[in-house]
Amino acid sequence: MQEHSETPIPRAATGIEGLDLVLHGGLVDGRIYLLEGNPGAGKTTLALQYLLEGVRHGERCLYITLSETRHELIDNARSHGWSLDGIEILELLADNMQVDGEGELTMYHPSEVELGATTRRALAKVEELKPRRVVLDSLSELRLLAQSSLRYRRQILGIKQFLGAYSCSVLLLDDRTGEGSDMQLQSIAHGVISLDSQTPAYGRTLRQLRVVKFRGSDFRSGVHDFIIGKGGITVFPRLSAAEHGASFTREKVPSGVPSLDALMGGGIDRGTTTLLVGPPGSGKSTIALQYAHAATLRGDHAAIFSFEEAQAILFDRARGLGMPVNEGPGPGQIAVRQIDPAEISPGEFAQRVRHAVESDQARVVVIDSLNGYLNALPEDKFLTAQLHELLAYLNNHGVVTFLVAAQSGMLGPAMRSPIDASYLADSVVVLRMYEHDGSVRKAISVVKKRSGRHEDSIRRMWFDSDGVHLSEPLMHLRGVLTGVPTELQPGSGDKPVPRGLDAL
Repeated sequence: MQEHSETPIPRAATGIEGLDLVLHGGLVDGRIYLLEGNPGAGKTTLALQYLLEGVRHGERCLYITLSETRHELIDNARSHGWSLDGIEILELLADNMQVDGEGELTMYHPSEVELGATTRRALAKVEELKPRRVVLDSLSELRLLAQSSLRYRRQILGIKQFLGAYSCSVLLLDDRTGEGSDMQLQSIAHGVISLDSQTPAYGRTLRQLRVVKFRGSDFRSGVHDFIIGKGGITVFPRLSAAEHGASFTREKVPSGVPSLDALMGGGIDRGTTTLLVGPPGSGKSTIALQYAHAATLRGDHAAIFSFEEAQAILFDRARGLGMPVNEGPGPGQIAVRQIDPAEISPGEFAQRVRHAVESDQARVVVIDSLNGYLNALPEDKFLTAQLHELLAYLNNHGVVTFLVAAQSGMLGPAMRSPIDASYLADSVVVLRMYEHDGSVRKAISVVKKRSGRHEDSIRRMWFDSDGVHLSEPLMHLRGVLTGVPTELQPGSGDKPVPRGLDAL
C-alpha cells in the first residue's frame, strides 16, 4: 500500500511529455524499469529520449548496448535530428565478449561471486562513471548468455542490487524474443512499460503504450496511442473527461437563421452535443457550417475536423453559400483540419481536438463525420467509449459540438447509420430527402433535445447564395420522412389530395 506524504516523490522526466503525464511526472528516481516490446516497437528511440533528457539536466548518462553498435545508435539518433554528445556508450557485442564457461555466468551477489565477463564489464563502467541514468539494451542477449532461466534471473537480481547502491535510474530493454511472457523479469523490475503495435489491412501502423506496473506511484492506466516521427516518440494519453473542465455560462447559441433557431427552441445550448443525421447530400455539413460561421461573426473561434470533404472544396462550398471561411486559429476564424482516417489514431485525434479547445479557444467544434471517425479506430467496439469521453470533454469545456453521421440509402425507412450514437448526443436533428412535385427536396426536424423545448414540426430546407433557408412547418404534407409524402386537402384534416384518376 502506498504511503501518503506531503513530500513529492523525486522523478526522472522521460523527455516525452505525454509519457510523463501518464506516469504522473516521470519515472521514480533510483529504480529499475523494464521496457518491453517486439522488434521495431520503439524501445531504443524511447530509451535515447530518456537519456537525452538527462543530458539536458546535466546528468551523467550511460547506454550499454549488447545488440546495436555505436555507429548504428548514432545513425538512429541522427535520423531524429539528435546528437548523442554527453551520452557514454558502452559496446558489449557478442563477438567481443569472453565467455569462459557456465560458472563464469552464474551470479548470486556482486560481493560473493565473481561476475560473468559481460556483467562485470558493464558494472565496472557504472562504478567508474557513476551515472544517474542507465539503459541496458537488450536483455535478450543476457538471456542467451545465461543459458538457463535460473542463472538469468540471478544475473538480473545481481544487476538490480548493484545498481541500487548507486541510486541510478535504469531502463532494461527486452524485445520479447524469449519463449512466452517473462513474468519473472516483470516481478523483479519496479515498473514495466509495454509497447505494442497493430498493422491494419490498410494505413499506418497503430502503436500503443501501456504501463503494466509502477511501484510506489499512481499512474494513468489503460492503453495510450503513440507515434514515432522525426524528433522521436509522441505519446497521446488516454482522454479522461472527468479530469478536464472549465467554467462557462450556460446559454443558447444562435445559428444566425431565425427559422432554424425557432426549430431548435431558440438555439443550441452551450456545453451540449448535437447529432446531425441523414443521407448523403441532405445538408448535414451545411447546417454545421452555418453554426460555425455564426460563431465567427460573434468573434468566437470554431474548428472543423473533416474526415471526408477536402479543405478546398469546403471553402468553395462555403463561398457559394455566402459564408466565406476566414481560416485560422484565432477569434473570428474557422480552423479547418483535414483528417485522414488511415493515418491517425483515436488518441492523436483527441489530442488535436484538445489543442483546438485549450490553445485556440474553440467554442464550436464540428466532427464531420462519425463515419470517418469510425474508420480511424482499429476495432469498432471501442468507438462508443472513445466517443463518449471526447464528447463529455467538449461538453465540460462549454463547447457546442456537432457530430455529423451519414446514413446509407437515400429515401425511405431502409436507411441505416454506421453506429447508434444518438444516446450520446444531447440533441438529434434528422435530415431527409423527399420527392414532391417532380423534385427531390430536403426536410429537417428535431427529434430530441435534452436541454429544453424544440419544435415537433418538419420544415423544408434549401440553400442558395444567401445561405440556409427553412420554410414554415409542412402542415400540408404527410409522410415526409418516408421520402414519398402525400399532399393533404386544405381544411380537410388528414384527407389526401386526389391525384390522377382518383380526382375524377
